[in-house]
Amino acid sequence: MLPVLLIPEKTDVELEAVASAWTNRGGDVRRLGKYWVREEAIAGRPVAIYGNQAFAFVLAQLYGAELLSPDDTLITRLDTRWTQRTITLRDAGDLRETDFPVFVKPVIPKIFRPGIFPTLTDFQNVLGTLPPEEAVMASSIVTPITAEARCFVHNGQMLDIALYEGTADLATGSAFVKDFLQHHVADLPAAVVVDIACSPQTGWFVLEFNACWGAGLNSCNAAKVIEGIVAATVSV
Repeated sequence: MLPVLLIPEKTDVELEAVASAWTNRGGDVRRLGKYWVREEAIAGRPVAIYGNQAFAFVLAQLYGAELLSPDDTLITRLDTRWTQRTITLRDAGDLRETDFPVFVKPVIPKIFRPGIFPTLTDFQNVLGTLPPEEAVMASSIVTPITAEARCFVHNGQMLDIALYEGTADLATGSAFVKDFLQHHVADLPAAVVVDIACSPQTGWFVLEFNACWGAGLNSCNAAKVIEGIVAATVSV
């Protein structure tokens, strides 16, 4: 039996697809407006949370749940066989002009917009008043990227994979993810989203990891990824 699915009252096409798949499986869906107010009718029942970070974190605290999230820095420890680029964990203030151009992403999501920065000045302008010891991931640049795909994973098994940008042979992308999971399933939470990208020069490579409780479908089939969304919320 499915837990109660908690989603924001203001939804989008992807959230509605998940909600529809949930009800088709006989599950209960609650669309929450004032989600920061604890509802006693929900308290004590098994729940699954699916929505943006602020929504999910508040609900996890209100209803005594733990959200499974990947270690964002894992990608800095992967062999270049999987990443096809050099990725290092750095303090923002340690980056020098000779490091640029470089792709930079914050370890703490959304504190600045990740992207390719042509110069140190460009990066410092985006960094703003954040402290120099802010942890970031700096990556060499892979171009061109011709396709990106999203894969929902549960207990080391792919639930679904779909292209969300560009075109490429998805069969080889699927084979790449299966190979990667065989080598690194122990490094990942039970439920995780693996995003991969493809370049003509490198083939498929790991782009990033995301949490099942907050990742959009990006063309994946909602009915196929329910187990991943369920597993991403753990009662404590």
